Amino acid sequence: MNAETQTPPASKGGQLPVAERAEVRRAFVALLLSEKRRVGLAVGLHLLGAAAAAVAPLLLGEIIDDLAAGGGASGVDRLALGIGAAVVAVVVFTWAGTYVSHRLGEQLSARMREQFVDRCLRLPMPVVEQAGSGDLMTRSSADVPEAGGLFREGVPQVTVSMLKVLVYLGAMLWVSPLLAACMLVAFPPIAYGTRWYLKRARHGYLAEREAESKIGDTIGASADGARTTDAYRLEDRRRRVGDDSVAGHWRATRYTLYLRSVFFPFLDATYALPTAAVLLIGGGLYFQGSVSLGMVASCAVLTRQIMFPIDHILMWVERLQRGLAALARVEGVAAAENAEDGATAERPADGTVELREVRYAYPTGGDVLHGVNLTVPAGQRLAVVGPSGAGKSTLARLVSGADVPREGTVTIGGVDVAALGLDERRRRVTLVTQEHHVFTASLRDNLILARADARDTELESALAAVGADWAFELPDGLDTRLGGTARELDAASAQQIALARIILADPDVVILDEATAMLDPRAARDTERALGAVLEGRAVIAIAHRLHTAHDAERIAVVEGGLVAELGSHDELIARDGHYAELWRAWHGEVAGVR
Repeated sequence: MNAETQTPPASKGGQLPVAERAEVRRAFVALLLSEKRRVGLAVGLHLLGAAAAAVAPLLLGEIIDDLAAGGGASGVDRLALGIGAAVVAVVVFTWAGTYVSHRLGEQLSARMREQFVDRCLRLPMPVVEQAGSGDLMTRSSADVPEAGGLFREGVPQVTVSMLKVLVYLGAMLWVSPLLAACMLVAFPPIAYGTRWYLKRARHGYLAEREAESKIGDTIGASADGARTTDAYRLEDRRRRVGDDSVAGHWRATRYTLYLRSVFFPFLDATYALPTAAVLLIGGGLYFQGSVSLGMVASCAVLTRQIMFPIDHILMWVERLQRGLAALARVEGVAAAENAEDGATAERPADGTVELREVRYAYPTGGDVLHGVNLTVPAGQRLAVVGPSGAGKSTLARLVSGADVPREGTVTIGGVDVAALGLDERRRRVTLVTQEHHVFTASLRDNLILARADARDTELESALAAVGADWAFELPDGLDTRLGGTARELDAASAQQIALARIILADPDVVILDEATAMLDPRAARDTERALGAVLEGRAVIAIAHRLHTAHDAERIAVVEGGLVAELGSHDELIARDGHYAELWRAWHGEVAGVR
């Protein structure tokens, strides 16, 4: 219903942007800081659990040394009880930390989803149209869940594993710094393999996600155009397009599979190196008398304990790359929101609409508007008429801010429409077309989209103003659920809901692009007259195919060939005997013929 503009930069192929690494890091940290108390609690609990887990190998070494020194059973029993207590502490702290971490992950995931939906609703329409439905659909149905898993599982698991590595390594250093140095033999191959993988993974997973978007676009286009495909026998062509998109996805998936097939077996070969080094070097030091047998045993066990979380971290590297690639695509949607940073602080003085030397061209062709000059004073009702393809709807989109002129300016109350912030523009300008959407929700919820604080009496007045008498016969009144399997509305009723939203939104400028086309001629005329009375004092620009709409307007602009060919009242244009008079005679004759 509302106008939108300020197109952010799009990524290649017209798809929505993808956030850079720095932007992803900032978004990631910002989400974590939004729950810093829970993050601190989770880290503290897992740290205690890791510390308790490190106690058992240390006490095991004490038992071995005690036995080697000829100690009695009482000492061993005491140390065994300590191991038992450490195991209990591990279970308790690990359970508590996991519980807090999972709740934290769900909270962060939910917050990210809410931010994504909010940003999607703020996306300028030209960006959505250029990107296609497949890209946005893939980001919402695949990338958001994948990025959510990053917070629900990835972050807690990796954080816990890193804490364990640090605690176990600290325990080894406390037992024997020399034996702890044996861990170093594992780091060069691990660092090399991980660097090799990470250097290629981001590109690979982003390409895989992009290929999924193309499949979504292809399937959506084939489904939407099924009748056209059948009518023009384009099945083979659509099948080839589908095969190409699937083949592209297979190539991207095969590449990421190759990365995993090299990375993980390489890592498995390195995990035994630290333990082997501890046993070999520790054995030599033991026979030299530099370390005790218990110290060697403790460090050998600790190396195995360290390698498990390291393995866990490295196994999660692949999932993290998927999650971070998904988060980069999710955060890419924020580019539209960031475009608002350059919005002007000026506010329109009134609802006067002015176009000066406006030229506009769609990406696939030349100019459709060729230097249009037009002024619509605040409070005036202007009808725009002309043959199909003359540029009427394009002019409406420019005034609404849905598109930006290639040259020239479009202002409201002296302020450039494109420079207005999205919220301000939505408050000032409303564009209603033939395409309307009724959400699966109550009638009240469908109406208060235009104004959240509207009272029931105001909702009912808006419905009455547009002639939606059927709404007062609903079984549950404003609480009646609409859409989906609840109560399907016909196109005319959906259009009346859209018109009622105009009244509730109360904008300075209203643009009606064939907004009553779904109503029968008599109902359309009655609705337009009712709207004319309700919208008194606002600038109204009505794109008209039914010329009675133009007849009722204060002024009429005839658009032909991308220019305003004529401008004046109905009587003035009839007297001029130009384009409008010709259209009027042709339309009046057709109407009379029908009668």
